[in-house]
Amino acid sequence: MTETQTVFSEFDPTRVPSPCYVIDLATLEGNLRVLRRIADDADVRVLLALKAFACFEVAAIIDTYLDGTAASGLWEARLGHDRFAGEVHAYLPGLKPDDMEEIQTYSNHLIFNSLNQWERFAPHLSASAGCKCGLRINPRHSEVEIAAYDPCAVWSRLGILAQDLSTDMLGQITGFHVHALCDQGYEPFDRLLAATESRFGHLFGDINWINLGGGQLLTDREYPVERLTDRLRAFRQRWGLQVYLEPGTAVALNAGALVTEVVDTGWNDGHFAVMDASATCHMPDVIEAPYTPDLLGAVRLDPITEPAEQDDRVFRLGGPTCLAGDIIGTYRFEDNPKTGDRLIILDQAYYTMVKSTTFNGTQLPAIALWNSRTDELSVIREFAYDTFESRLG
Repeated sequence: MTETQTVFSEFDPTRVPSPCYVIDLATLEGNLRVLRRIADDADVRVLLALKAFACFEVAAIIDTYLDGTAASGLWEARLGHDRFAGEVHAYLPGLKPDDMEEIQTYSNHLIFNSLNQWERFAPHLSASAGCKCGLRINPRHSEVEIAAYDPCAVWSRLGILAQDLSTDMLGQITGFHVHALCDQGYEPFDRLLAATESRFGHLFGDINWINLGGGQLLTDREYPVERLTDRLRAFRQRWGLQVYLEPGTAVALNAGALVTEVVDTGWNDGHFAVMDASATCHMPDVIEAPYTPDLLGAVRLDPITEPAEQDDRVFRLGGPTCLAGDIIGTYRFEDNPKTGDRLIILDQAYYTMVKSTTFNGTQLPAIALWNSRTDELSVIREFAYDTFESRLG
């Protein structure tokens, strides 16, 4: 079994409402310890990328280990400032003039996406706010296979190319930000960093910090942490820069699950089951990536368009919405799911709660905190009709 399967095999899904996100505090803290070790051994600072995981009910644990938060929007920056401790790095590709004064009150580092954006907003910087200003750079080095997740793809709107920057243009700029990975290991990071050094190194003498972004599975058991810390130490010694990392997925990797209930089953050329959890509403990366999440007690099958002949244990699970493509995945079960059964979809802490919607009036999952070491459980939030209604008028 995987790490997540081992942990959640001990969890009774009838203890929480359905659907419900369940965060395992023990696994979360284990991830944070790894990240703290990286920060200490490499002498870098590590931030939580709120775009991936923003459950502020666990801020006290996160604040113990990390150095702050990274935000991609005004409200994320406010959340980082109000609900978490430490620094706030804000990067807003769509910064508006009316937001400029407010974003400075929340941010320690304010990162601009383009030269045009920087030139427009530089005159509106407040000296009293004390923000350190940076630029997002684009090394035009692609490691991400899924085009929608590749910031360095051709015609990207994210970041400034090396040929468009020079020393005399930096002025008040004190740092750079680069982010170009997605759930990857050490080797892609090493190549990305080498490309960044090659293309932008001539400007490093004019800045004093660099944010190397996220997208690395730093807390995966197979990740070579020592190689990373050695690489980061060598980078710091060579360039003399303060280095930041901003993991998102790695913070909550294997630390969460989505409990869901079978609300209907049927046959249409093959078995199907309708769940009260939705891929499109509650796990959108399942459709956008796409991928099939692991399911406790079942074998995940590769995406198939036709049902398996004469295999009565294979079910396609889908959500409760009207979208035909609201498909969670196809699985082979030992015990076929029945109406009323509770199932546990694994590794659903990151890019789930932050992306949830109420499309079709679908209920948002509750949120529960569970400690797999002590078995303590607390349902911290349930959502009612007014959450849906209040967004529409």
